[in-house]
Amino acid sequence: MGAGPTLIQSVQRALRLLELVAEHEGRARAKEIARAAGLPLATTYHLLRTCTHEGWLQRLDDGSYVLGHRIDVVRKQGSAARGVAHARPALEWLRDEIVGAVYLAGYVDGEVVVAEIVDSARAPRIDLWVGIHDAAHATALGKCILGQLSATDREDYLARHPLHGLTPRTVVDRRRLTVPSPGDLAVDDGEYAVGVSCLAAPVATLQGAGAVAVVVAPRAVGRPEVRQAIWTGAARVSRALALGSSVA
Repeated sequence: MGAGPTLIQSVQRALRLLELVAEHEGRARAKEIARAAGLPLATTYHLLRTCTHEGWLQRLDDGSYVLGHRIDVVRKQGSAARGVAHARPALEWLRDEIVGAVYLAGYVDGEVVVAEIVDSARAPRIDLWVGIHDAAHATALGKCILGQLSATDREDYLARHPLHGLTPRTVVDRRRLTVPSPGDLAVDDGEYAVGVSCLAAPVATLQGAGAVAVVVAPRAVGRPEVRQAIWTGAARVSRALALGSSVA
């Protein structure tokens, strides 16, 4: 009888941690995870740090963990993936024009999904704990997409996603949450992370609502030239997505 398959225990443990975070309504603390996994706390911390560094998990300011943006990245496939690859030069142009990390996302199967992150040494990324699954209300990227949904779809999304408080500026009351009107940029001014500001503009995708967001200096949020560059970049990204997705 042949030997069984060679299994890497650390990989098995890491994957189990992802499952446990998802099972705890998408948010759990290290001690909860260690207890549920039956692992020493020190081992759990090592695994959590690795998963966080790679983007599979994200650590919040209160010490809890949520699923990271890489969960959604692996869901990309087919024409959508081709479109994103085609749009990368436009995303890079926007990054270099504003000198800020750029994020592209779309609304897919009822979720805000991060499709691409373009950064550099001069414009490092702000780690997203997403799929933006639980942070759309606190990010320019998510608010921009929510603003494009019908009232019914937006209420459905918010009913399925609690408004977690991430910073003192995060809006956690659905009655006070505002989303941009058509023609307006979405703004996150320290709502997702203290001292971090982002602006986002809508982009057209095959799946429907989409957005491109750029990390900007807090003092640059209201600058006309910065806002115009984001609109120009969003238009370029929309054209690239359409052209790339049409290529067989």
